[in-house]
Amino acid sequence: MSTNLNLDCGSAILIEQNSGKILYEQNSHEQLRPASVTKVMTLLLIMEALDSGKITLSTKIPCSTNAASMGGSQIWLDVKEELTVDEMLKAICVASANDCTVAMAEYLEGSVDSFVEKMNQKAKALGMNDTCFKNCHGLDTDGHVTSSYDISLMSRELLLKHPTITNYTTIWMDSLRDGKSELVNTNKLIRNYKGATGLKTGSTSLALFNLSASATRDGLSLIAVIMKAPSSAVRFTEASKLLDYGFSTYTYKQFANAGDVLKNVEINKGVNSSLNLVYEENAGTLIKKGEDKNIEEILTIENNISAPISKGQRLGQISYNLNGSTISSVNLVAQNDIKKIGVLSFSEKVLLTWLRLLR
Repeated sequence: MSTNLNLDCGSAILIEQNSGKILYEQNSHEQLRPASVTKVMTLLLIMEALDSGKITLSTKIPCSTNAASMGGSQIWLDVKEELTVDEMLKAICVASANDCTVAMAEYLEGSVDSFVEKMNQKAKALGMNDTCFKNCHGLDTDGHVTSSYDISLMSRELLLKHPTITNYTTIWMDSLRDGKSELVNTNKLIRNYKGATGLKTGSTSLALFNLSASATRDGLSLIAVIMKAPSSAVRFTEASKLLDYGFSTYTYKQFANAGDVLKNVEINKGVNSSLNLVYEENAGTLIKKGEDKNIEEILTIENNISAPISKGQRLGQISYNLNGSTISSVNLVAQNDIKKIGVLSFSEKVLLTWLRLLR
């Protein structure tokens, strides 16, 4: 890439959230220690368990002796107490609580080892080829490695498939246990960066300072990952630099939303003579600022459309071209069913027309 931001860190990447397109990278596949950024994968598996109905936000999670004995950042869980999944998520996202992370892993899979196995399976499914998880919290363990590229993959999956996670990752200050436990977000960008939506910090003496930072402005969502920064302040500065670069250089051009009506077309041999064509999915693309004036729209619709037609049936396509290349294309589909006109319905149509004429 022609731009060089000279970032002060071991590895970095900037991606656009919707497409996953890489906008900037620096040693993005170097295997490094992730520290607590590991918890992005833990959170992803917790959110999947919520979606599948395995747990709810009010499910009570017990604390084992093992969970209570975790070092590093924690909220000092006691073996006699239970917290809800909602409280656990708050503690993990805001305070990076290792004890809560372990308690959740044990509850979901029976043991930390089984949970870590699931983390690695998910990593493989997402194409995280630089990653090997040895634990669910990120405390230094030999062989527990990932890359900034892989962190961007799991961060994107979490934000795209489970957007409600930002209800927790955007909390600046909160408390648990009826106000007895104060929580302050380890991610300073939540307070200082316009549009910040998360996501996770991490640091140990060996990993140094890591961060997966997400932000959204004017419909453009970006994920910046910094690994092995020399200090906490530097990781936030460098992540801000990456996000600033993305927001100043690119824009997300939204053409239409799924279900929007493009036009009405005539239908042959149908009980209705016309039909709305709608966008099958959201139409939009990432472009460099100022390029939207050069976008060309190409519409292709089938000739002589005849009933019967099923709702969702593909009847055309709309493509958006920039400098001769297609940057986005979306199918155009039928908004509703249209039955073929039969002898009976044809007679009804004639009768209705005749009655109208008599009025």
